[in-house]
Amino acid sequence: MQKPTLVVMAAGMGSRYGGLKQIDPIGKHGEIIMDYSLYDAMQAGFEKVVFIINHRIEHDFYEVIGRRAEQHLEVHYVFQEPDAMLPAGFRVPNERVKPWGTAHAILCCKDVVHEPFAAINADDYYGKRAFSVLYDYLKTAQDGAQANYSMVGYRAKNTLTDHGSVARGVCEVSTENELLDIVERLKIFKTPEGPAYTEDDGQTFVHFPGETLVSMNFFGFTPSLFAELESQFPKFLALAAEQNPLKAEFLIPQEVGRLLREGKARVRVLSSPDRWYGVTYREDKPEVQRALEELTSAGEYPDGKLLG
Repeated sequence: MQKPTLVVMAAGMGSRYGGLKQIDPIGKHGEIIMDYSLYDAMQAGFEKVVFIINHRIEHDFYEVIGRRAEQHLEVHYVFQEPDAMLPAGFRVPNERVKPWGTAHAILCCKDVVHEPFAAINADDYYGKRAFSVLYDYLKTAQDGAQANYSMVGYRAKNTLTDHGSVARGVCEVSTENELLDIVERLKIFKTPEGPAYTEDDGQTFVHFPGETLVSMNFFGFTPSLFAELESQFPKFLALAAEQNPLKAEFLIPQEVGRLLREGKARVRVLSSPDRWYGVTYREDKPEVQRALEELTSAGEYPDGKLLG
């Protein structure tokens, strides 16, 4: 059995947050959210981590988290730049600064990851039991006629912010906990009636139940995903060049949804009693700080540096 690897997507620049939220201290001893994720991952059994970053944050990232992570885990770095993994015949559009999204980030790992892996955002708190259930699933994950993937779902009502819109993969799940479809909604708002998304810059809103499961990019994959992403990336780039060359993103929820609709993959939806916390906007930070302090007081985490 190959032990699963943890992949941490940390190349985003945090434009809505107003800074490098991946390395912004949030615990009372200076911990960042990744400290909690790595601590939980190690408790679950993960021993190898791949950080996806960009060269602009390389030094700061290493000083804040990488140096300490290397004391506990086998650490690898992958650099997600706009020209990374670019197929022949394509070039980065003029003025394009940001990389190509979460599916592009994972594609950048194809030469480093050769075993089942979990993928997470660097700036989200997922909870320790969530890591445990995904690790346990990945330990025996094997592809059959279809690729065998997994994800941890969270209730939409528990993933919203009072300070603006969020992007979430809205899920349709069977009674057997199989993912039937996932659609990335880029502008979901918290309203008095519950979550609602808009596709026309707020002219109209579509409400949906707060209990609906959404993806927070906490997926479990087998290495078969890399070939699928590699074959799809040129198609995405060709379409992006026509429609939105500066901002289009190649996103994991969209690709998972495509694989489901084409019958190429099955995705097991795993449940966890943990609550998600995140800092999409700087105004979200105090709430997350309070939640993590309460978890520490309750004995979920040591009252001190999590990684030494």
